[in-house]
Amino acid sequence: MGGLHFRKTKEAVVEETLLGHYDQYYRLAYSYVKNAADADDIVQNGAYRAIRNSKSLKQEEYAATWLYRIMLNEIFTFCRKRKVEAFDCVSTDALEYTPTEASSEDRYEDVDLRRALAALSKEERTVVELKYFEDLKLEEIAAVLEENVNSVKSRLYRSIRKLRLKLETE
Repeated sequence: MGGLHFRKTKEAVVEETLLGHYDQYYRLAYSYVKNAADADDIVQNGAYRAIRNSKSLKQEEYAATWLYRIMLNEIFTFCRKRKVEAFDCVSTDALEYTPTEASSEDRYEDVDLRRALAALSKEERTVVELKYFEDLKLEEIAAVLEENVNSVKSRLYRSIRKLRLKLETE
């Protein structure tokens, strides 16, 4: 008796990827809007859009990067509707968010880093967030942003240099 091989539909691949990476997409949205309900809405809208358009996913192995692109578009659309730049979506009051088990010194460093990130352009901040907070490889970031890897490397290098300078001057 031969084994049956079932190929997942693109919709099933997208749903599975959404479930497996939901926390990462939520964290990315929250890092921009600093509001749990808004971040949840962004991810839900992105998930709906992704499932509805799952047939447009060209290669199933790139479902996660395809979904990151959708989530970033949802974040920027949300911020545009609020008539602010995405990197300005974060108010300085919202920068006071701290992890529950961090020491007070870690909290101050976290606030400084968040302020420095908020000072970057949308493009600079996005590449830093994807690399260091979402732990994506440069090739994956390039796929999400639909740019070549060298452009991503250059932007990341410039962004890190700006962050370092901003943190050293504060």
